[in-house]
Amino acid sequence: MKIAIGNDHAGTDYKNAIKTHLEKQGIQVINVGTDSDQSVDYPDFMHPVAEKVSQGEAHFGIIICGSGNGAAMTANKHQKIRAALCWTSEITALARQHNDANILSIPARFTSIHQAVAMVQTFLDTPFEGGRHQNRVQKIACA
Repeated sequence: MKIAIGNDHAGTDYKNAIKTHLEKQGIQVINVGTDSDQSVDYPDFMHPVAEKVSQGEAHFGIIICGSGNGAAMTANKHQKIRAALCWTSEITALARQHNDANILSIPARFTSIHQAVAMVQTFLDTPFEGGRHQNRVQKIACA
């Protein structure tokens, strides 16, 4: 499995912890985020994650910024992307089960690194339920 991960300056420590967690499981991580805490423009790092997921170069994506909102808004501009802003494992599970989210957006300023790693694991462990949700998910895209 391949996961693309992108972050701005608020998410560097989170990305490093998540990357370590994933690599311990044998998951290949495509790092397109900044490795610094110097201020950067989050779209520069979120667009590449969304492109890799939408083009099939990565199975899933993880994006991290201060609030998670800008990251999710940016990623959701791409066709085939369903980026979900999550701040608990329960919301993360629902995003996978009901919405078939393929990118997890994490708000670094509102979750701990421990919570973020737990959400990533929930994201990977939770399958899409399909069924009644399938028709709804198919209606998300505009084109």
